[in-house]
Amino acid sequence: MSSITADPGSAHITATAPKAVVTTVRDPRLDFYRGIAMFIILFAHTPGNFFTSWIPARWGFSDATEMFVFCSGMASAIAFGRTFDRSGWMLGAARVGYRVWQVYWAHIAMFFTIAMMMAFWDNTDLFDKNYINSLNLSHFFKDTAQNIVGIFTLTYVPNYFDILPMYLVILAMMPFVMAVSRLHLGLVAVLVIAVWFFAQRLLLKELGNPELALNLPAEPWSARRWFFNPFGWQLVFFTGFAFMRGWIPAPPVKTWLITVAVVIVILNIPFSNIGMREFGFDWARDWRIGHKWMINKSDFGILRYVHFLALAYLGWVVAGEGGKYLLTKGQSRLSTAWVRIVAIIMKVGQQSLAVFVFSMVFARFSGFLLDQIGRSTLKTTLVNFLGMAAIIVVAYLVAWIKKYPWRAAKV
Repeated sequence: MSSITADPGSAHITATAPKAVVTTVRDPRLDFYRGIAMFIILFAHTPGNFFTSWIPARWGFSDATEMFVFCSGMASAIAFGRTFDRSGWMLGAARVGYRVWQVYWAHIAMFFTIAMMMAFWDNTDLFDKNYINSLNLSHFFKDTAQNIVGIFTLTYVPNYFDILPMYLVILAMMPFVMAVSRLHLGLVAVLVIAVWFFAQRLLLKELGNPELALNLPAEPWSARRWFFNPFGWQLVFFTGFAFMRGWIPAPPVKTWLITVAVVIVILNIPFSNIGMREFGFDWARDWRIGHKWMINKSDFGILRYVHFLALAYLGWVVAGEGGKYLLTKGQSRLSTAWVRIVAIIMKVGQQSLAVFVFSMVFARFSGFLLDQIGRSTLKTTLVNFLGMAAIIVVAYLVAWIKKYPWRAAKV
């Protein structure tokens, strides 16, 4: 699945001295990998899309969700950490609160837009499929008076709409983490790890204390909890946050570390690829069944974290210091084309909140379109490229609007 950005358009590396901000420049690595995550999220949320056979989730425990949340943590350290440093804790918390407000309304708008689409398609009586049921929204339309309150209070969080609420809770934790960091960074580590531990419902169940598990109610008519448990997922968010704040030093590029990361990634494949598990790797399937708590996506199991860190390290190595390998421009047409592609991906990453909301809506439209025209390889590929083009246009349009072009317009 799918996350989210901190303050789009403000992903910078900040060189700081105590009590002083010196310079800021964009970090191409952060923008690039956020952009990659946006495309993967679009593919993953398009129903019946064979492109999903090749996304990271099919080959390892972690997926684009980890990329999204980790990069959001890094972007938040840049966008909000400087405010805490420059203007103090109160104004830093106020800025975080303002961002929570923005993301909250983005979530509300996204839900009602998609719900309206599902209702429109069902009410036309032209299509055999029940689109409301396809997103399990029948409860909302049957008892709208109760559930509209749940939507606005986040006590009703349907599965497709659970990323932004998760992000809101994690954002709200940031002022507390910043306050604790003023006491001692070791206390931050203890806090983050302790919260993660008490979010591990399956682990606590094995230990005989499932009632201690932290999570939030997802619907009023059952005991279901949020699929993306914010108290578990905050671990990867604050890992990215800590790296960008300098609380955790950047890892060195060492051959032995690269080797360890590659081995971890390769070992994940038989445990994660369905085809391999079904043909000759029965032991891997049995292991998954017996160790669900270690790979549980809802609460962010520990092996998802290990796998993601291995991938992130390899991504760090591939990008090079300051992203130099991403931006290297040679004399050949191929290298020039690569730089242009990287620039487009980075633009998508820079506007990831707008792109995320749009892609979640467009993914449902893409699924609807494929229902009508069929899912041949050619048609599915064309619809995927249509979606990619659409989110690129949105990214450039939002970036243009953020420049306030009307201020410079001649009268």
